[in-house]
Amino acid sequence: MIKTQATIPLILGVLALLAAMGAGYLFFVKQSQDQVLAKLEAERDATLEAKTTKEKELEATESAASTTIATLNAEIARLTELLEDTERDLRREKNRNEEFAEQIEEISGTVGVLDKLSKTDEELLQKYSKTYFLNENFVPMKLSQIDSKYVQPGKGDQYFHGDAIKYLYDMLDEAAEDGIDLKVVSAFRSFEEQAQLKGQYTQIYGSGANTFSADQGYSEHQLGTTLDITDPTTGGTYTSFADTPAYEWLTKNAYRFGFILSYPKDNGFYVYEPWHWRFVGRDLARDLKDDPLGFYEWDQRKIDEYLVSIFD
Repeated sequence: MIKTQATIPLILGVLALLAAMGAGYLFFVKQSQDQVLAKLEAERDATLEAKTTKEKELEATESAASTTIATLNAEIARLTELLEDTERDLRREKNRNEEFAEQIEEISGTVGVLDKLSKTDEELLQKYSKTYFLNENFVPMKLSQIDSKYVQPGKGDQYFHGDAIKYLYDMLDEAAEDGIDLKVVSAFRSFEEQAQLKGQYTQIYGSGANTFSADQGYSEHQLGTTLDITDPTTGGTYTSFADTPAYEWLTKNAYRFGFILSYPKDNGFYVYEPWHWRFVGRDLARDLKDDPLGFYEWDQRKIDEYLVSIFD
């Protein structure tokens, strides 16, 4: 019992020590927690301040951005309107340029046509043969001598229009390739030559010469674009030429080279002349080929439209 009483203070002291130690530990722990808490609060306050700063910066940026966006939108709207006005002006100017280009092209075409016509004898598609008169001074602008290999032997030098002679050569050469030997009997004849020839015929045939020979100034030969053609078998300007393969070839092919038969059967000017061929250009010859009306039945104004392309 005495032993027990003696140990009580000891126990109480130990308990008191333990309590003191626990209190000290708790104080230490609390102090540590306070420091952690203070640190966290400081970090929170710093973060909050940083957040507030960034929010203010964001508000300022958004305000500036809104101002910038509004300014840019206004500038875009102005430029869009300006672009529409410019495109409208551009379209207008393009239309003007196209109109000018068309006018220039039309003028150039007209100038080109006039230039070609100025270099082309306007008489070349006129109706002669008692209808249209060529005066004694008319000579084609260009005359070229026909190569002697194409001329009927004994007929001397023959001349043909310089711009049409290539078509003559092409026709004679192609005929040769097909086995047809065409020869030129007579080509260009001047006013004086025609007068002499008509005089000779008149002495022999009297007024009957008018049925097959033109007076001077009315002969297609003076144009330089007309030929009397034969073959070696016929040998001259005879109606029998119509019964030859050479004539048959000409009736089928001459138009492709720009030649027409001036005086077919039943014409109202001269006797049937199967040897007499006139160059009128490929376009007109082609259009005449399938027309029941002949060259001398066409209206002269219609014929004149072909003059600009006679040598094309």
